[in-house]
Amino acid sequence: MIIVGLSGGIASGKSTVSRILQENQIPLIDLDVLARVVVQKGSPTLNKLVKEFGPTILNQDKSLNRAELGRLAFSSKDRTRALNKITHSAIRRALVWRLLQLWFTGTRRVVVDTPLLIEAGLYKWCAEIIIVRCDESQQLKRMLLRDQEKGLTEADAKSRLAAQMPLSKKVSYADVVIENGVDANESSPPRLRAQVGALVSRWRHESRRTSFIVLWLLSWLVPPFGLLYGLVVIYLRTRRQKRRNNSKQA
Repeated sequence: MIIVGLSGGIASGKSTVSRILQENQIPLIDLDVLARVVVQKGSPTLNKLVKEFGPTILNQDKSLNRAELGRLAFSSKDRTRALNKITHSAIRRALVWRLLQLWFTGTRRVVVDTPLLIEAGLYKWCAEIIIVRCDESQQLKRMLLRDQEKGLTEADAKSRLAAQMPLSKKVSYADVVIENGVDANESSPPRLRAQVGALVSRWRHESRRTSFIVLWLLSWLVPPFGLLYGLVVIYLRTRRQKRRNNSKQA
């Protein structure tokens, strides 16, 4: 099974790309959805968050108050790291279980959609990495347009942007860059659809190749081969990124 990583920054348009992929019947795992599952009321992960950030992150019904958690967690890089440390392991376990389910059903390609693909090191497991890019002023505009009614201030938005890896740095990990420099009010821009459509067409063409079918069958029917293939992907991805980083520093 080919794992494709999809990432971007806050309000970069990643969710729109994700939706278009699903409209094209591409299997997709949204880690934001898994992140909501692992912090459900009474979960061990939620209890750890309360211990770290305090009881103010809970609503009256003991469910998670996401706005308050975000305000506290993105107030500094140390607090953001604390949030990631607590949630990442739980999300990884949920991701592995979902990948195993798809593998058992014979899925040939799956997209893993996560804003922290690079930061969490998940990119190493991906045969292909897609980054959705726009400039920071567009991110800020979209965040305020989307979340002002939820109490998000411009200062809050800027602190969240500052807490994340810049998109300019994430692009250095990309095999495919999808440009999303469109107006914040445009929910399904034609240019974005065209880029995603071209990507899906390429995938479908690749899936019909004999070499792809043989590789998929071996990985599916012979699990040790699939594991070996995964280790090769990790090695090649790590080596490729090291070369990119070295060439950038030179």
